[in-house]
Amino acid sequence: MGSPKKETKEKPLEKMTAKELKEIAIALSDVTGVHGMNKAELINAIKLDRGIEIKSGEKTDSTVREIKKKIKEFKAKMETLLESNDNKTAAVYKKRIIKLKKQTRKIA
Repeated sequence: MGSPKKETKEKPLEKMTAKELKEIAIALSDVTGVHGMNKAELINAIKLDRGIEIKSGEKTDSTVREIKKKIKEFKAKMETLLESNDNKTAAVYKKRIIKLKKQTRKIA
């Protein structure tokens, strides 16, 4: 009269902690740089490795990082333009920076 073993279900990736996700990602051979990733990046990497489709409406922090890189580039260009007294072009870059900052707020 042995009791049947119940299959343990894995909880959804979104419900797991970052520590649990890192343990899973380390076990995967295709994922590199696990310790430098945040939770959203870990979820995306695991989903890609498992062949799970990533919905286009899901938030991704990688896009926020890319946008912030663009903001830094635009700020550097704007500063050089201000030093060379090209205020009109600097104003254009300032508007672009404002738009990019709004995008990061929408994503977050």
